[in-house]
Amino acid sequence: MNTTESFGELPVTPKPPLRRFHQARWDEPIIFELSAPGRRGIAVPEPGAPRVELPDSVSRAQPPKLPEMSQLHVLRHYLRLSQENLGVDLNIDVGQGTCTMKYSPKVNDRFAAAIAELHPLQHEDTVQGVLEIYWRLERMLGEISGMARVSLQPGSGSAAIYANIAMIRAYHAARGEARRDQVITTMFSHPSNAACAKTAGYEVITLMPDAEGLPDIEALRAAVGPRTAALMITNPEDTGIFNPRIREFVDLVHAAGGLACYDQANANGILGITRARDAGFDLCHFNLHKTFSTPHACGGPAAGACGVSEDLAPFLPGPVVAFDGESYRLETPPASIGKVRPFLGVTPNIVRAYAWIMALGAEGLRQVAETAVLNNNYLMHKILQIPGASAPWDRRRVEQVRYSWQELSEQTGVHSEEIGVRAADFGVHYWTSHHPYVVPEPFTLEPTESYSKEDLDEYALILAHVAEEARRDPEFVKGAPYNQTVHKIDMTPLDDPKEWAPTWRAYVRKHLS
Repeated sequence: MNTTESFGELPVTPKPPLRRFHQARWDEPIIFELSAPGRRGIAVPEPGAPRVELPDSVSRAQPPKLPEMSQLHVLRHYLRLSQENLGVDLNIDVGQGTCTMKYSPKVNDRFAAAIAELHPLQHEDTVQGVLEIYWRLERMLGEISGMARVSLQPGSGSAAIYANIAMIRAYHAARGEARRDQVITTMFSHPSNAACAKTAGYEVITLMPDAEGLPDIEALRAAVGPRTAALMITNPEDTGIFNPRIREFVDLVHAAGGLACYDQANANGILGITRARDAGFDLCHFNLHKTFSTPHACGGPAAGACGVSEDLAPFLPGPVVAFDGESYRLETPPASIGKVRPFLGVTPNIVRAYAWIMALGAEGLRQVAETAVLNNNYLMHKILQIPGASAPWDRRRVEQVRYSWQELSEQTGVHSEEIGVRAADFGVHYWTSHHPYVVPEPFTLEPTESYSKEDLDEYALILAHVAEEARRDPEFVKGAPYNQTVHKIDMTPLDDPKEWAPTWRAYVRKHLS
């Protein structure tokens, strides 16, 4: 067997069309298992001030059980873990669909690091620069959405949706219309809209798509009435289809006395093109990680923004930032729903989003949207050339597409999730949690503005190769992954609270005690 690599010969053989990839596997213990008593990474300098003896009531009886490690071993640990992951810094990460893993410029991390030593309890007079960033970003997002006021207090997109439904509830209560107990949403709006409305105590009415793939407007006519509190809708929906009759939806809800709330999590393809307020909406929210290039942070701490009309501004979560012409201060709106997270907001991500918008300017934001739409439609052209792949409803898409492997699955028995897992053997992946499963064998791709034509060509080539493998050898695809850190895992323990442990301490308590 010849084990010589091709690049050991001259001239060097061109690389194959598909990237040769193998994920690192370090068999790395978790950091608590690496701890050794007495090891340390840094020597904390003396404070240069007299020691203060704390009263026993605020002092720890025992030191915190933090891992004790040298700096080098900490570095190795996290580098090894990073090599066992796929992510936007290493691969073509267009497969997150509605979660949008766009590239975040590294220079913005430097700006975020510059405010790392601020404390949320510092007096306003000592943090005027950060408060100015909040104030300016609130107004930028107000201009982008057309809304009168914005709050940056929520710690995620879903927290912003919950803040919006809390404001809707407070608004109707203040007008003596607490009888409004129904919220209308659509099947392909983000599920957080229905979830937050249910959590807030509302009955949820879900509109199904019509034959054109759009929310059924006749179903909306039948649903609205004196019990309608709000319409909570995503547009474009998670199918990537923009609803051109959105103004009619808003007007129907307003005519019934309800409010219209715009989930702008899919705003990446409409920046500078449409605005929520111009379509008549009363509230909206942005996920700063989806549209304004901050880290997603695995569900938190991310950052969300709520935008509202003048009528709803008194109900905003607080504090918000006010400016009197000379200095910035915090204030709580008079009828505020209160805080939805501690302190002012997730400041590092506020700084990153501010820097990203300032670097692009108005023309740049519009170019982001146009490039995202161009990339998406180019990738769709490539994907639809793969036998067995399809996109339900023959309509133009904006920034993403929910595709289907239904035909390929019926012919081979290979499911969408298995294709995504096999794609990971080539250094890419796609997310398969594309609920609701109205589209059979779904997969959703959203290339955003971050990726080049060559990136998209490579991604489409990998999916085409895996689809061809599925036709030639279905069991081989079902057995994937082969080049990954781990192979298939048994997910049944995830359904048993007695087995899973979200933290090391929970694992020790449940399984090692």
